[in-house]
Amino acid sequence: MMNVIQYLEQNPDLVAPLKTQKASLIGISSVEQKAILDAFSNGIELDSKDWE
Repeated sequence: MMNVIQYLEQNPDLVAPLKTQKASLIGISSVEQKAILDAFSNGIELDSKDWE
């Protein structure tokens, strides 16, 4: 999951289609996807120990 987060950090233009459900993350559960999108929406520090 950390690789997905890092990829989205490097490619922020991909977050919008995920938010509008025009794209999905294969291999990531809906709960994990929601957590990732919430983090990007709320500006949570993704380098924190909570993501390990």
